[in-house]
Amino acid sequence: MNFKILLIIPFFLFSNAPHEDDDFWGQNGHRATGKIAEQYLKRKTKRKVDEILNGQSLAFVSTFADEIKSDRKYREFSPLHYVNMDFDETYATAKKNPKGDLVTGIKKSITILKDKNSSEEDKVFYLKMLVHFMGDLHQPMHIGRKEDKGGNTVQVQWFGQGTNLHAVWDTKMIEEWNMSYLELADNAKDLSKEQIAAIEQGTIENWVNEVHQITKKVYKSVKSGENLRYRYSYDHFGIVRDQLQIGGIRLAKVLNDIYN
Repeated sequence: MNFKILLIIPFFLFSNAPHEDDDFWGQNGHRATGKIAEQYLKRKTKRKVDEILNGQSLAFVSTFADEIKSDRKYREFSPLHYVNMDFDETYATAKKNPKGDLVTGIKKSITILKDKNSSEEDKVFYLKMLVHFMGDLHQPMHIGRKEDKGGNTVQVQWFGQGTNLHAVWDTKMIEEWNMSYLELADNAKDLSKEQIAAIEQGTIENWVNEVHQITKKVYKSVKSGENLRYRYSYDHFGIVRDQLQIGGIRLAKVLNDIYN
């Protein structure tokens, strides 16, 4: 009896730790974004990515930045998964985290990958991080409010089970859709060249501000304690799919800019 208690209590404490980035695009979400990006890579980019990752796909490495979170030596990267912004702020006007944020994480990754003097180890590490950060950038709750940790403390129910708003957008809707990451990628929208070009336009900061407009709508889409069910997924899963695809197209754009 006492032995069981000792096992259960630490897990409970760990699972409720108040980190700002407790959740993230689930594995399927990140992998779908990575898979979509691969479709838009130029030949030279694909060769370089294959060389750096030793043949591993963008989909495979897309979850790396979350897998290393349990290792204390990588704690400095935790703030780089999100940006805190109030509703009336843009990235330019928002108070910056002195430890960095998604934008600084993406820019540092790009700088290291462009630097011919960067070590092979650093190129591998920061390419994996970049793939993940570009996915996080397009998850609306990663551009959330500081006071509720990007929706992590906005308590709701998902089909009668307790959860939070961040988790609903990270994983719950994707899981409910019951498609593999390959199916999600293969069933992305058919876009014209003009539509793709429009998605590729802008800076990292522009993209943050764009996603933040969706973030504000997400906050307004629920009431605390509300039981979210099929209707919520029906109304909002299209946004999730769009963001996975847009994130993939922009990831490819960033990589093509680095290697061409």
